[in-house]
Amino acid sequence: MTRNYLLDVNVLIALVEPGHEHYQKVQNWFDASGKASLGLCPLTEAGFLRVTTNPGFGPGPRSMQHATAVLEMLKGYPQGKFSYWAMEESWVDLTAGFAWRVLGHQQATDAYLLGLAIRKKGVLVTFDRGIKYLAGSEFSENLLVLE
Repeated sequence: MTRNYLLDVNVLIALVEPGHEHYQKVQNWFDASGKASLGLCPLTEAGFLRVTTNPGFGPGPRSMQHATAVLEMLKGYPQGKFSYWAMEESWVDLTAGFAWRVLGHQQATDAYLLGLAIRKKGVLVTFDRGIKYLAGSEFSENLLVLE
């Protein structure tokens, strides 16, 4: 069975940025993922653009055109490895099973991405260990924290 993974912004950046501290870790996971489908959604795309075009981004910011071209390149990756996950449902609906665990504003996006992964029967891939608390034991199969 092919696994469907939704990439968090931090994993997406590390995947395409050789200077990122977790680049090799993500490359190893990416290579081992085989025929898995890797998903992007509007939140991860916008987050990628926001972070990598920021003047403070190291090793150096990308232009908006270059950052957009990177996203386009991923969509054209051989064998349909990347897919687009539409955001069709509200935050309230997608997080209903665990919203009581959301403790503050910094978890709003994480909660939405986890909820999207749960709804699509996929797995959110992240470096953020704090999302384990949001997932709890009932949704742990929908989360992969690269450590």
